[in-house]
Amino acid sequence: MNVKILLKSLFVVLVLLLLVLMGMNNRGLVDFVLPPLVPKVLRQPAALMYFAFFAIGFLTGTIVWAGGGKKGGASSRTSSDRK
Repeated sequence: MNVKILLKSLFVVLVLLLLVLMGMNNRGLVDFVLPPLVPKVLRQPAALMYFAFFAIGFLTGTIVWAGGGKKGGASSRTSSDRK
């Protein structure tokens, strides 16, 4: 098994454990105010807010780091292929 994959999996499990702990201990309601996008004040449990912000950050990171591999085309050909 690849050590890099194992470490990444362990990190994800630890972050999820942190989310579970926050959800169990932060049951109070919090206000979320974002006037340009949400005109009303949202009152949600703190645990739900933590999860939502984690999900948004995770998806943002996934989108930013996804792809980026070598694209096929003229630049990938070697000099011996260009005849």
